[in-house]
Amino acid sequence: MRLQGKTVIVTGAARGVGRACALAFAREGADLALLDVCGDIDGVPYPLGTTSQLAHTAGLCREQGAAVLTAEADIRDRDALRAAVDGTVERFGRVDVLLNNAGIAAPSGRPAHEVTEDEWQVMIDINLTGAWRMTSVVAPLMLAQRSGSVINVASTAGLVGYRNFAGYAASKHGLIGLTKATALDYAPLKVRVNALCPGSIRDDGGAEGRMLSEIARSLGLPVAGHEETFVQSQPMNALIEPEDVAGAALWLASDESRQVTGSVLTVDGGFTAR
Repeated sequence: MRLQGKTVIVTGAARGVGRACALAFAREGADLALLDVCGDIDGVPYPLGTTSQLAHTAGLCREQGAAVLTAEADIRDRDALRAAVDGTVERFGRVDVLLNNAGIAAPSGRPAHEVTEDEWQVMIDINLTGAWRMTSVVAPLMLAQRSGSVINVASTAGLVGYRNFAGYAASKHGLIGLTKATALDYAPLKVRVNALCPGSIRDDGGAEGRMLSEIARSLGLPVAGHEETFVQSQPMNALIEPEDVAGAALWLASDESRQVTGSVLTVDGGFTAR
C-alpha cells in the first residue's frame, strides 16, 4: 500500500493510460480525483473520453477499495480545473500527487508548414499549456504542505522528432522543458516534478485506449494491422502496455522516488537508446 493516505489527481482518466494509472494508484491505497473532458473537442479529429468511460474507471477503482471523486473538466478551462481541485480538497483534505496525463495525438499527419493555426493551437493548448495550467492550480497546495509529486506524461516524441508530427513533438518537447524548470522552482519546498516518456502504447481493450490507432490513421497506415508496423521499430519486439506506464507512474508517485525530481523516465522498450 505505497500510496496509503495519499490523494492523487489524474487528468485524462476516462480511458487508456489514465485508467491504467488510476487503477494502479487505487490498488496501492490512494484516494483518487479522476478528471476528464468527457466530450469531443473542436479540431480534434477523433472521439475523446466519455462520461460513461470515466464512470467505469471510477467503478474499477472503487472495486480496489479506493475512495473516488470524478469531475468533468476541460484542461483548457482554468475555472473548471480550480473547481475540481477545490472539490478534491474539500473531500480529501489535500493533494499529494498530480498526474498530468490529458493529451491528444491529432490533428497530425502533415508537414509542419501545412498545419493550420487552429490545429497548432489546439495541440499546444491541451498537451503543453494544459499541463502548466493544471500544475499552476495544484502546486500552491503542494508547496504549502511542503510535499508533493507532479508527473507529466510526455512521450518519446518529447525526446526525438517524428515526421509529420511537428505539433505533437513540439508540445511534448515543451512538456519536458516545463518539467525541468518547475522541478527547480519547487525543489526547495520538497515538491517533485518528473516526466514519463512512453513509447508506442498498445490500444488495450480493457483500458479502452485508442491513441496508437489514431497515430496510425494520421500516418495513413491501415488501422487493422497497425500494431505489426509499430512493433518493427521496437528493440524489444513488443509494444508498451498501459500497465508498464502505470508501474513507472506509481514509482514516481510513491516515497520510493523521494529524491527524484527533474528526471525524464523513458518507458519505450529501448526505442530512444538507438
